[in-house]
Parts: sequence; structure tokens; C-alpha cells
Amino acid sequence: MRLKLTKPIVFFDLETTGLNIASDRIVELSYHKLYPNGSSESKTYRINPEMHIPEATSAIHGITDDDVRDCPVFAQIAKEVVHVLEGCDIAGYNSNSFDVPLLAEELIRAGSDFDLKRCRFIDAYIIFTKNEPRNLSAAYRFYCGKSLENAHSANADTEATYEVLMAQLEKYDNLPDTVEGLAEYTSFNRSADFTGKIVYDKEGVEIFNFGKYKGQRVRDVLQKDTGYYGWLMQGEFPQYMKKVITRIFVESRKKGA
Repeated sequence: MRLKLTKPIVFFDLETTGLNIASDRIVELSYHKLYPNGSSESKTYRINPEMHIPEATSAIHGITDDDVRDCPVFAQIAKEVVHVLEGCDIAGYNSNSFDVPLLAEELIRAGSDFDLKRCRFIDAYIIFTKNEPRNLSAAYRFYCGKSLENAHSANADTEATYEVLMAQLEKYDNLPDTVEGLAEYTSFNRSADFTGKIVYDKEGVEIFNFGKYKGQRVRDVLQKDTGYYGWLMQGEFPQYMKKVITRIFVESRKKGA
């Protein structure tokens, strides 16, 4: 195996009620945990999202309200999920844009203090689009020479992502063989949150990447327009983004005291 591990890496995939990171919920979570010694473990959770799964979404992943009615809610498995992720790096397919941000939201709702920013992230989709732009089924066919059966089932997608990344490492000599290098290769482009709404400037200070204050430092904006902080907290923004802004707001108030 060309991937050099210094700690475990968790490949994971989510099936959800929809694509809104701020309001949609997880209905299935599957992971494949690979250890430095080559051993691995896998598990799939079905989760009651405590909201209706739209029929159009069920048509994609095949999971209906009846399928998850008697399943645990996310808060009931949150500690187990954190235990799986603690001290690990994380990999997925298009996970930097969707799965990781949505998982971060669920952890906050569950009252967990585990911050996913402690992890390094590898996104096999970004490697794919930088080298052979297409989707997971095409990636699986291209790199592994197989058709992806049961696409949009979390387990099938997780296992396919694992196989795709291993095949990518064998195919592209330019790819780094460490998690640190791959995380940089598929990075979040130095965003402070998971949606890219708060990014870092050249000096490593958080700036807004949206709205009327785009390009301005968050701490400066919050000091001169405290009402903007209230508007952000009441708005339908991801909880993790609000957590980042609240930290900066509190720090700026302390410095101004």
C-alpha cells in the first residue's frame, strides 16, 4: 500500500434528507477505518433524522421514513462516532464540500465539543477532478475497472471511495503518499469554517467571504457593527460557521475591554 499512515484514517460517506448543510440531516453514515498496520474495520449506521425524508431524496438513496422510524437519532450515536474519529484523519468523496460540513453540524446539534478541524482531510473527488474530472461511478470504473453497484448507498460509496483512493495513489506518481500531503492536495483552501464563508487572508486572519462585508476582517466588522453579529446568529447559516464567528466575537470583545 503506497499510502503512508502515521495514524488511522477514516473513510466515510453520508446519506441525508437533502443538500442543505444548515438544515438537512443524516439518515445513514458508513465508515471504513484503516489503521497504520493495515488492519481495518467498517460499520454502517441508520439514523432517524427527526424530519421527513423527501420522496425525491428517497428515490436517490432508497431510504424512506419507514426505514429509519425506529433507528436511533444522531445524538444517541454521537459519542460513538466521535470515538471512531478521535485521533484520526478523514477521507471521503466530495466530502470537503458536503459530508464533513454536514457532519460538523450534526455534532454541534448533539452537544459534542469534538471539533472536526482537529483532523486532516483528504477528498478523493478533488484528486479525481484535478486529474480525470467526473463522478464517483465513473471514478470507480476508471480507476478500479468495475461498475459501482448500489450507488448512493453509504456502504457502497464508502467502500468505492476507499478503493478509488488506493488506485489513485498507484496511478499518479505526482501524488504525495502521506496523509499530510494528500490533505494539502485536497485542501479546504484555507477556510476557517467548512463552507468557505469565512476564510483566511495572507496574514492568517479570518475574513468574510460573502455578504456586504466580503473581504473585510471578521473581528473588525464585529467591533464596528455588533448588530451584524446578531443578524448572523439569527440567520439560517451553518452552526459551525456561527461557532467560528462567536469565537472571534468573544475574543474581539475581550481585547477591546
